[in-house]
Amino acid sequence: MRYHFKMHKEGKSFWAECLELKGCITQGNSKAELLENMQEALNLYLEEPENSSYLAPLPKKIKTTTASIIEVHVDPEIAFSFLVRYYRIKNNMTQAELAKELGFKRIYSYQRLERKCNPTLETIFMIKSFFPEFSIDYALS
Repeated sequence: MRYHFKMHKEGKSFWAECLELKGCITQGNSKAELLENMQEALNLYLEEPENSSYLAPLPKKIKTTTASIIEVHVDPEIAFSFLVRYYRIKNNMTQAELAKELGFKRIYSYQRLERKCNPTLETIFMIKSFFPEFSIDYALS
């Protein structure tokens, strides 16, 4: 899963803003530092939503990148967690409702899926079975 940042040069420093995520902004003293900071800012933005009902948009499909438009990959574990939460909210479900549908005995076991996690194949299969539109390839691309 890749989002897009527009990079700006200001004096000797750089700053960038995510085109899809309002308020996801970072800076760096060099391009290399900026690239690291873009990855960190993006992962934090998606991993820590501002409130429980906020649903960040999925990335746009931008066919052409330029010197100032840069694709930034989301950490795969965060991308998976984000997509689980995204589809739950899109389907107007609470964590408790989805936990029950997936057969989790305790809500905490489900809640771990909405945080950075490394799910088992069995868990991925359960999520994919419940949300057929959920794409592992999309999370990893």
